[in-house]
Amino acid sequence: MEAQRETGLHAMTEVATPAHVEAVLEAGMTAMWIGARTTVSPFAVQALADALRGVQATVLVKNPMHADLKLWMGAIERIEHAVEGEVGALHRGFSSYGKNDFRNAPMWEIPIALKAEMSELPMLCDPSHIAGRPDLLQDVAQRAMNLGMDGLMLESHPNPSCALSDAEQQITPDALHRLLETLDVPSAGSESNGDRDALEGMRLQIDSVDEQLMQLLGRRMELAKAIGTIKHKNRWSLLSVARWREIIASRTAWGSELGLSREFLSKILTSVHEESIRVQGDEANEQRAKQKK
Repeated sequence: MEAQRETGLHAMTEVATPAHVEAVLEAGMTAMWIGARTTVSPFAVQALADALRGVQATVLVKNPMHADLKLWMGAIERIEHAVEGEVGALHRGFSSYGKNDFRNAPMWEIPIALKAEMSELPMLCDPSHIAGRPDLLQDVAQRAMNLGMDGLMLESHPNPSCALSDAEQQITPDALHRLLETLDVPSAGSESNGDRDALEGMRLQIDSVDEQLMQLLGRRMELAKAIGTIKHKNRWSLLSVARWREIIASRTAWGSELGLSREFLSKILTSVHEESIRVQGDEANEQRAKQKK
């Protein structure tokens, strides 16, 4: 509260229990956030919502520790139905296994999907927790701005090595000032008439390409269904590891020649393959049901 009085800024803190909410409100603070470890528990979130019912406050809901869009949306909706003030989302990345450049994998597709589902929801990003180290902060912060995030949460300390928590990801106030000065924040202003027409034209082209993609995917699944019939007839396994490896290798090579990233290709090919196996399995089940009649 002393910092709030001296700076005129709103002070915020994390709340994880109704007792925390009570302490924050008694101190005269009107802004708080719900942490990633709390967001994963619907029971904990509901308890906080009950404590916040009718309260005029600003509440940010961090994404759950692991990528779960429905869980995040559910937590936000519980708080929105209770609090009288503004509710926003705070993207701090997701816990992941294996080697990763980031402390928390950003998985930008999740906050993008959340924004698509809840378009009026203010969305902030926490580059400090995503990056985990200062040298990645600028890139993460710029990416967040490029994606239309409404603000950033950045950790700063006069002497980061002496910080009581997360010392390795904090930067000095001077470094924070330099980061903010060099940040390119997209303009919210309207485009010129010429640019608007060009943008609309390109969007129409994308619509056409997407329609063709849907038709091609539909055709691919029709072929998968036919393959399912043949495999069932011959009692062959639905999964062919050799064929799958061949698809990954050849399609990744084709896509790479077109400038597509291997990570993107891996996600797309895996999803298409999983759906193809599902379609084949459904067709095999249908053939079995017909034989029993």
